[in-house]
Amino acid sequence: MIGTTSKRKIEHLKLCAESPVESRKVSAGFEDVTLIHRALPELDMDKLNTSIDLLGKRLQAPFLIASITGGHPDTISVNAALATAAEELGVGIGVGSQRAVIDDPAQEESFRIVREKAPSTFIYGNVGAAQIREYGVEVVEKLIEMIDADALAIHLNFLQEAIQPEGDRDATGCLDMITEICSVLDTPIIIKETGAGISREDALLLKKAGVSAIDVGGVGGTSWAGVEVYRARKSGDSVSEHLGELFWDFGIPTVSSIIESRVSLPIIATGGIRTGVDIAKSIALGASAASAALPFVSPALEGKDSVVRVLSRMLDEFRIAMFLCGCANIQDLRNAPVVVTGWTLEYLGQRGFNVKDYAVAGDVF
Repeated sequence: MIGTTSKRKIEHLKLCAESPVESRKVSAGFEDVTLIHRALPELDMDKLNTSIDLLGKRLQAPFLIASITGGHPDTISVNAALATAAEELGVGIGVGSQRAVIDDPAQEESFRIVREKAPSTFIYGNVGAAQIREYGVEVVEKLIEMIDADALAIHLNFLQEAIQPEGDRDATGCLDMITEICSVLDTPIIIKETGAGISREDALLLKKAGVSAIDVGGVGGTSWAGVEVYRARKSGDSVSEHLGELFWDFGIPTVSSIIESRVSLPIIATGGIRTGVDIAKSIALGASAASAALPFVSPALEGKDSVVRVLSRMLDEFRIAMFLCGCANIQDLRNAPVVVTGWTLEYLGQRGFNVKDYAVAGDVF
């Protein structure tokens, strides 16, 4: 018998594949970011080095397929397609929330399949902050072991929890539990927002807690408040539907959140990453890697070849962006000048960020 959490997982997957779930009125902010074109790049594009080391693992490009699914029998083939593509192209991958397998161990195969199909690439596990507070370190260790994870993402989705009628709205004690887990586990811990962004205040708290990396999960991509609108509408829950509509675009856009989260930790830029140019802009702004989920949902339902096609296109776009910026490797791209204008520049100024602190070779972003 399929449990409630497992049913919700497959429902979420279908909604993301079939319904408009992206931010409506707030963008990730990449239109405010301009990379500086080098008319004389003096490079052979076929010899660019796009590889990185991320939390002790080598990747062929600074990209991960972000957490999508798992926890239901119908997700086994989806995760198999995603993992096989990630292994083939040398990028990382995260699994969906492993909460379902805590509630129902019979769903383990939907997660184990990821390591089976991606034996050598970077894989991160995934569990919610509310769950680690409830279940503790021992369960977290089992989730890591289940997929031989290279890191564990603890996701913060309190916006979604606040809207779900069955959501966990008690956020007390999560920081203490994160601190404890970071102190007792050897596995790197990534803190991952799920669509509302990370502020400087929280980034500093997380650094002090001992986390290994921050995944900003900013506004501009999938809105989980939006996903909950569809669920509420289907069940006739007018209160949750209203809340989801109101908070559809709530939070910090991805570009701004990258800057907010620059506290000397690796940053993963997630939220509205749709092209290789977005990946390049993220790296130039200070991210160590970028990730995306929604662009791969429908392809994963079709099979591995469709995922490879979409992922290959993004990575080709990324290489062209590097080439046109005169960047032979990722370190060059991290040092490349960018210009930031518009709403994002105004936001950063209002938040007290001095743009000159991020200037490269005299170029103000």
